[in-house]
Amino acid sequence: MDLSNSNIWCWILIILIGIVGFIVGYFIGKSKSASTPGGSDAVHKLEAENTKLKADLEASRKNTQSPKSSSQSESKTSKGKASGEKEFDADEAKAAMGKRIKKDDLKIVEGIGPKIEGLFHASGIKTWKALSKISTDKCQEILSSAGDRYRIHDPASWPMQAKMAHQGEWSALAKWQDDHKSGKF
Repeated sequence: MDLSNSNIWCWILIILIGIVGFIVGYFIGKSKSASTPGGSDAVHKLEAENTKLKADLEASRKNTQSPKSSSQSESKTSKGKASGEKEFDADEAKAAMGKRIKKDDLKIVEGIGPKIEGLFHASGIKTWKALSKISTDKCQEILSSAGDRYRIHDPASWPMQAKMAHQGEWSALAKWQDDHKSGKF
């Protein structure tokens, strides 16, 4: 038997064992990821929830952008507020949110902290009403103008949350925030 011929078979055997090991490892890893909580079932659930949230957000945008009828804009409550607007009730807000709320505190919106609130104040957005009327693109523009560290924030729901706060829908806002804490379900 030729010595060089046996070396070739050793190398071929080593390569075949490596290929078989890779394939077996791949399938074992694939089966484990499908059975873990972070597997494909969770991904599909999150994708479905994301689709639902996008539809809710789009519906909310349409509601805020649709022109009000003249009867809506002219109808006033006894305190001079337009219909759909409520006088700020700190006790009602505290009861629903579980903490004291100051009127037009932008930090009540999930995702907005003191620094981001400062950015919005510097841009002239100082009230829930003002935040509820701007687009997500404008929110992103304000964040982007402050530098790269603010790009990680997703302001897609901020106008909607601000609208709920402005309209005094504290229970709805609290429920929404509980369901979407930091974007996690």
